[in-house]
Amino acid sequence: MDNDGRSLRINGVDGINLTPLSKADENYYRPTELKAFDDTKAGVKGLVDAGITEIPRIFYHPLEEDDSGETQIRIPVIDLEGVAKDSLKRKDIVEQIREASEELGFFQLINHGIPASVLEEMRESVRRFHEQDTEVKKQFYTRDLMKPFVYNSNFDLYSAATTNWRDTFSHASAPNPPNPQDLPEICRDILVDYSKRVMEIGKLLFELLSEALGLNPNYLNNIGCSDGLAFVYHYYPACPQPKSTIGISEHSDTDFITVLLQDHVGGLQIRHQNKWIDVCPVAGALVVNIGDLMQLITNDRFKSVNHRVVSKHEGPRISVAGIFSTLVLPSNKLYGPIKELLSEENPAIYRETTVRDFSIQFRSDGLGTSTLKHYKLNQAEV
Repeated sequence: MDNDGRSLRINGVDGINLTPLSKADENYYRPTELKAFDDTKAGVKGLVDAGITEIPRIFYHPLEEDDSGETQIRIPVIDLEGVAKDSLKRKDIVEQIREASEELGFFQLINHGIPASVLEEMRESVRRFHEQDTEVKKQFYTRDLMKPFVYNSNFDLYSAATTNWRDTFSHASAPNPPNPQDLPEICRDILVDYSKRVMEIGKLLFELLSEALGLNPNYLNNIGCSDGLAFVYHYYPACPQPKSTIGISEHSDTDFITVLLQDHVGGLQIRHQNKWIDVCPVAGALVVNIGDLMQLITNDRFKSVNHRVVSKHEGPRISVAGIFSTLVLPSNKLYGPIKELLSEENPAIYRETTVRDFSIQFRSDGLGTSTLKHYKLNQAEV
C-alpha cells in the first residue's frame, strides 16, 4: 500500500509502485522506488513478466550519442591449440596475449579445452534458474553478499547512480568451495563442473601472462593470483526501451583477470580511444579481460579497460563471468607493483594493498568509479 492507502501498481500491474518514464517527475522519489523494486524479490525479470511496455524511471540511463562510431579495431581471437606441446606455438600465443593485454586489455580464446556442450549447458542452467517460478527463486534473494549463494538485481542497487537492466546470481568457488547443497538443485552440477574447468584455464592464463611479462611461468600463480575464483551469472531480459537504459554501466573489473562466457546476443563493448568497440560473440570462445589488480601489480603495463553491456530488444542475454580474486576474504597478503618490473625509469605508480581492502573500496564506490585511483601514489611519493 502507498501512503494514501492505494494498491501499489506498475504500469497497471498490481504489486509495485514504480514511475514509468512517461510520467511527470513530481511523483518520482528514487529511494522509495528502489525499495519497492527490491521488495518484490523478482528482479528485472519480474517487470518483464508483469508486461511492462515502459521502463521504470530508476532504470533511466540514456546512451551517449557522441562516442560511438565505426572503427576498424577488432578484439583479438587467440587460438590455444598446441600451447602445452609446441614451444614455438606457445611463444606466439604469449606474444599475442602480451600485445592484447598492453593495448586493449581484452582478448578472446578458442580451443581452450572446455567442450561446446559444457558451455551450452552452462548458459542453459543460468536461463533455467532465472526463468523458474518467482516464488522458488525468492528463497535465494538476498543483499547479504557473504552468503554462499546470492541472487538479486544490482548488487549496488542503493548506492549506484543508475539501476542496470539485469538480474544476477553469484557464488565463490575458491579458495573455499561451496557446499553443493547450498547451490540450487536446478543448476548445481554444472556450476561445480564449470568452476573447476575455469580454474584450470585461469592457471594456464596466469602462466602465459607471467611469460608475457618476462617472468617465470609460475610467478603469478605463486603470488596468489589464482587463489580466489568467484562467479557471477547475469541474465539481461529483452528491454522494451533499450536506448533508455543500460545492461551494465561503464566500469572496469577489480580482479586480476575475468574469464567470461557470453551467448550470441552480444551487447558487450569496451571503451578504446573514446570509442565503443563491440566484443562480438565468437562461437565457442571465452572472453578474457585484464582487471584493476593486474594493472596495479604490472604497474600499468597491462591495461584494465572500461567496458559496458548495452540493453537490447532481443533477449535474454546470458553471460557467466569467472572472477579471479579472493574478494573480501580476510588476508594480510600485500599486492603492489612487481619489483622485477620496476626501475629508475619505471618507478612504482601504486601503493600496496590487500585484495580485501581493494574489494571493499570497490563495493563502497559501486560500478562506474575506478578503484585504482584510490591507490595511486602522489607524484611527491614516487
